Amino acid sequence: MQPKLSLLSDELIARIIDEAHQLMIKPGIKVQNAEARQLLADAGAHVDEETMIARIPAQIVRKALETVPHQFHLCDYDGRPTVQYGGDAVQFDPGSSGVAVLIPETLEHKTSETEDLIRIIKVAESLPQYDAQSTAVTCHDVPKELHDLYRLYLVLLYSKKPIVTGAFSNKTVYHMIDMLSIFAGGRDNLREHPRAIFDACPSPPLIWSNFGAGQLIALARAGVPAEIVSMPLAGAAAPVTLIGAVTQHAAECLSGIAIHQLACPGSPIVWGGAPSTFDMRKGGTPFGSVETAMIDSSYAQVGKSLGLPTHAYLSSTESKVLDMQAGLESGMGALIGALSGINMISGAGMLDSLLCQSPEKLVVDAEGIAMAKRMLAGMKVHTETLATGFYEGVNFKGGDFLKQKITMKLFREEQHMPSKIIDRDSMRGWKESGSMDTFTRARIRVQEILASYLHPELDTERVNELHAFVAELAKQAGMDQLPLHELSPEVV
Repeated sequence: MQPKLSLLSDELIARIIDEAHQLMIKPGIKVQNAEARQLLADAGAHVDEETMIARIPAQIVRKALETVPHQFHLCDYDGRPTVQYGGDAVQFDPGSSGVAVLIPETLEHKTSETEDLIRIIKVAESLPQYDAQSTAVTCHDVPKELHDLYRLYLVLLYSKKPIVTGAFSNKTVYHMIDMLSIFAGGRDNLREHPRAIFDACPSPPLIWSNFGAGQLIALARAGVPAEIVSMPLAGAAAPVTLIGAVTQHAAECLSGIAIHQLACPGSPIVWGGAPSTFDMRKGGTPFGSVETAMIDSSYAQVGKSLGLPTHAYLSSTESKVLDMQAGLESGMGALIGALSGINMISGAGMLDSLLCQSPEKLVVDAEGIAMAKRMLAGMKVHTETLATGFYEGVNFKGGDFLKQKITMKLFREEQHMPSKIIDRDSMRGWKESGSMDTFTRARIRVQEILASYLHPELDTERVNELHAFVAELAKQAGMDQLPLHELSPEVV
């Protein structure tokens, strides 16, 4: 039996959804995209063009919910469905959209560039705990107008896993869909075998910007999965109560689903988010706080009650380095998200409130993810009796169970065996191995992964077509040559 965490009663979930519907009428949803407002108006919403406020009746939302797929898959490079959205499937990907990386030698944060993202992609590609890649950091060695699509370009070149990504403008989302289509072999194939999902973010409180709503429409019509990432900030850009933030989250997601399904009924969309509380002492956004995890767990429960696929941002920390705080907050987040049955949990590898990525933290977080997945496997009954059958012939000697064939047969199924990142040696063995702390072991592991990484075998014709496509966009942005340092001549 898969263990589950539930923070809300059925009665409370019903109240949240009811009040979310009330919020969509009063004060309403500010929709700054003209086409989205027209879609809502045509469906029967009252839209004030001067204020851009849409008052969305419950029947529009309920009709939209009827057409949302309850389950869909993301495919890998070879077209195999490998990530499941829907049900209680739990998967993880690295955190996305960082602007810095941790320098392991100095513990300083530096602005991220191409070589940094490539390192992160290689590490995530090599760790089975990560079911998908993300466009983890922005590369500041390319023009700003290329930031979103260039990240996707690098992931396509260095990975075969499904991808969690997002665009930064209504223009580039179309470019990014074109890039995915090149590798998929056309728009129809991309629709049938989607490789990537795009985050689409409302602006708290209760605003769908021109870009956010425009992206929903573009993704729906292309048949590319969308992931709503609602970000209520409890106490600042949302009610201070956790339940109030969950209710605002529901209103933002439901209104987004209405826009999305009006654009193209049946297109896949996910009930996701990256909420936080507002730290009243420092003015920050503690994504590693237990309250943030509680909001995530609760809104996921609301989404599941509606039969929707789910996503959350967890497994991150406010710590600036890989220390006990980073391990505590990230491990707690991974476990709470897993026990909540959230389909995709983003955030691993992230430091400093989602601003900084670290390959070293990715390998440490992978261990926490493995532990969370073991917890999900729950207690199993492998034998006819629970324990009594094991005692036959036992003579009250401590090591008798080690001699049993059943022990050798079952111990790997019962016990998760961590990598060398986790130290379980004796004091003597630890000293003989160099007296290394977790961060030092993680640094070594990253170096091993990078040294053993093998570039995936990709269709050369499609790679060259993708490169030509991105190179042309780079020229239009004033860049004569892309900053790629490792690609072989036949690839570029």
